[in-house]
Amino acid sequence: MPLSRKLITATLLPAVVVGGLLVSATSASANVAVTQVSSDPFTDAQAQHRTEVEPDTFAFGTTIVSAFQVGRVSGGGSSDIGFATSTDGGATWTSGFLPGTTANTGGACGQISDAAVAFDAKHNVWLISSLGVNCPGDPVFTSRSTDGGKTFGNPVTTATGSLDKNWIVCDNTASSPFFGNCYTEYDITSSGDALRMKTSSDGGLTWGPARATGDSATGLGGQPVVRPNGTVLVPYLSLNDQIRSFRSIDGGASWRSTVLVSSVSHHDAAGGLREEALPSAEIDSAGTAYVTWSDCRFRSGCASNDIVLSKSTSETTWGAPTRVPIDATTSTVDHFVPGIGVDASTSGASARIGLTYYFYPTANCTAATCQLDAGFISSTNGGTSWSTATQVAGPMNLSWIPNTSQGRMFGDYISTSVRAGGNAFPIVPIATAPSGSTFTMGMFAPTGGLPLTGGARRATDTPASQAAHSQSALTAF
Repeated sequence: MPLSRKLITATLLPAVVVGGLLVSATSASANVAVTQVSSDPFTDAQAQHRTEVEPDTFAFGTTIVSAFQVGRVSGGGSSDIGFATSTDGGATWTSGFLPGTTANTGGACGQISDAAVAFDAKHNVWLISSLGVNCPGDPVFTSRSTDGGKTFGNPVTTATGSLDKNWIVCDNTASSPFFGNCYTEYDITSSGDALRMKTSSDGGLTWGPARATGDSATGLGGQPVVRPNGTVLVPYLSLNDQIRSFRSIDGGASWRSTVLVSSVSHHDAAGGLREEALPSAEIDSAGTAYVTWSDCRFRSGCASNDIVLSKSTSETTWGAPTRVPIDATTSTVDHFVPGIGVDASTSGASARIGLTYYFYPTANCTAATCQLDAGFISSTNGGTSWSTATQVAGPMNLSWIPNTSQGRMFGDYISTSVRAGGNAFPIVPIATAPSGSTFTMGMFAPTGGLPLTGGARRATDTPASQAAHSQSALTAF
């Protein structure tokens, strides 16, 4: 069953300035201050308010844009897609909500889901891809901003059908033969999750024909990345528990057959939490591709997950997965839903990597006892060694986050973006104890971003358990 066939009423809402107005906060357990960048303003009866889930981010220059679901609906989707934008390198933020999507904002859809962000440097346009639910054609949309991500227009229909798990990327290398091409990936659930790609060469205004892979592959969660030479690589999760990848070398005119990245061994998170081993992918300035996912291969009896990393420099072959050494393999910690960011001005042995993830300090827990936390770790040498992990948020009780038909949910994916030469900016959903039947869950940015410090910790090391840094008490912040 696809993860995100997500199953709302208000007037159009303008962008809301939040930078400098919202209070930075630090939890009793977390190690960094965070600033709220968005909150759910909607009141439609079908959604679980105040909730925001499943963020993606993209950074270009001093601008950072994030997009996410607002007002999660249990049966699928949300009241609208929200966005948060910083044009000063993460110092201040504005927020808003996409127009023309659901009934809340003048659109024809019942709900909306699966936000992903890209920037097209050639056409100077920010793009948010989203998935319409319960609307004519159940489309993949592309919403465009020509004012630096401050406002977005009504969506362009990119593809229609019974679709899922869309993602978007643009070719921003001026020397690439396909500079200015943007690529949208999705799968067709009515055709067994058949993977499809579409290409735009005019800043997302129009999109070409849907194209399959050379071997008519099926799967979900593809995250396309573009090498400096214009080749597009698309890692994804296959239906037989493998991370695979396919590519285009002709600007999206055709797509090659898939190749194996790695098999997946995955421990399902306890407590009925919704999560899966979906990949998170990035590219560096030399074209090395990085893909991460949650995997239990290094744990005795598959008792919990590490975050693992595979890299490719050849487009068709991938290195064996290495364990990101957040905790010792003998720890009780379960890590899942990674979001990797790479400084696109660095490469190879000097590549700067930021990795955000969620975790349970104790994998063997129940819905009543599981503690949900967010963590961060960094590398300054392409993943050869890593810093000490830090706790960004938590602990959170699972009852503080919205429920879905597939379990409690903070997002099927998260994201991290690294500014060139600067800090990492994950936008993360953080919840505190509900007020009666109303949730208290919004989107937060680490205040000023997270520095990429690197360190000497290697996968063969046995670092102290991150569980030791997570308080046993569930503390509001």
